[in-house]
Amino acid sequence: MSSAIIMSPTVSGQTLEESFRSRGYVDVTEMCPDISVSLMYARDDNFTGKVMYDGINGAWLHPDAAKAVVKAQEELAKLMPGCHLLIKDAARPMSVQRKMFNAVKGTSKANYVANPAKGGGLHNYGLAVDITITDSNGNELDMGTPVDHLGVEANIDREEQLVRRGVISENARQNRLLLRRVMKHAGFSTIRTEWWHFNIVSKARAREKYKLLDF
Repeated sequence: MSSAIIMSPTVSGQTLEESFRSRGYVDVTEMCPDISVSLMYARDDNFTGKVMYDGINGAWLHPDAAKAVVKAQEELAKLMPGCHLLIKDAARPMSVQRKMFNAVKGTSKANYVANPAKGGGLHNYGLAVDITITDSNGNELDMGTPVDHLGVEANIDREEQLVRRGVISENARQNRLLLRRVMKHAGFSTIRTEWWHFNIVSKARAREKYKLLDF
């Protein structure tokens, strides 16, 4: 794939997954097989148009975040039996963050990527997750936009207005509300611009208590 940026083994010779595991991070799917994974940055059909990392299949998170995602899946199963959480991105080392930022640097897309020179974001601690919901057949629920959509259509503070304007459907709004309900039940918080992005702690708390994935 000519556009690919392949994530090579780390300096220590470990693969990306080995690096996560050696630092005490966990693959959420090993904790809960009901959670699905389809990593959008392991393919080139994401907003950068490039592969950001390769050789990784699981969704790796700090145990605190992983346990919370499992709790969210358990709540979803109660509310909507047969539905599953689908993780699109999880922990992201700073080496990948730098590649991602450089891929969009100087464009309007850079506004959507945490600047590594300023410490990156909560993905770089394994404390954030990009996530959606699938039905019993594995089809993603209508959320009005795809995950990774850059634009006001993905904002969570404009959803009623977007429905009134016919930009997204009421069904899509209800699906977003369901996602937020189960994620907030598990302790996650939202951000205004991306319906799919959830943080388990604040950036200040992450800097105080957790280690940055700087490899």
